[in-house]
Amino acid sequence: MTDTIGQNVKKNTAEAYASPSWWYDIRGCFILLISYRDTPLPVIAFFARNLGARHLEIAIGSGTLFELILKRSIRRNKMIPHVVGIDYAPMMLAGARKRFAGNPNITLQQADATNLDLADNSFDTVNIANALHTIHNPDAVLREIYRVLKPGKTMAANALLHPRGPRLLRQWAERVNAWGKRKGILVDSFELEDIRNRIQQVGFTIAEEYVRGNTYNVIVRKPA
Repeated sequence: MTDTIGQNVKKNTAEAYASPSWWYDIRGCFILLISYRDTPLPVIAFFARNLGARHLEIAIGSGTLFELILKRSIRRNKMIPHVVGIDYAPMMLAGARKRFAGNPNITLQQADATNLDLADNSFDTVNIANALHTIHNPDAVLREIYRVLKPGKTMAANALLHPRGPRLLRQWAERVNAWGKRKGILVDSFELEDIRNRIQQVGFTIAEEYVRGNTYNVIVRKPA
């Protein structure tokens, strides 16, 4: 029964992200503004701070956001990282492959983030941008990230929280979230303490955290 449920979840995820990558980008910007109550520039700046020499990008999608993150990081740090980018949806990964074609520093793989075929302690940094709340088993993803991250190194993530703030903005976000659940691109938003506890229970220590709009932004470290 568990295997059947897992297969159905994976099938639904692939179907939810079967749109062309350009539509995913437009849709994602709309969701960021209304549901997350955030804007692209702060998101780019946040994740660009967490790109080490060997980096894992989980749920890279079409690659549009990550390309902007990568460019900002290279401008600031003068270092070109070696990147492994994964996504479960073939259509999204096709967009990323087209975008990064010919870039020898980026390897793209179709993969299930809950069961990574990657070596233990092999990455300096891991990012999971705009995606933790879209995965049916976030605890398994966090455990896998912990496993593949080198001791002493960091993960950056943002997690969608239950709508907050002024009533009208809450209502708009609730409507977008309800649409996202029907579409299959959102599993659920989090309570702040719930997602904090999930991260800490895996073994991470929190290095930095803040809430912006309806989003919990966190940088954590795997103990050395």
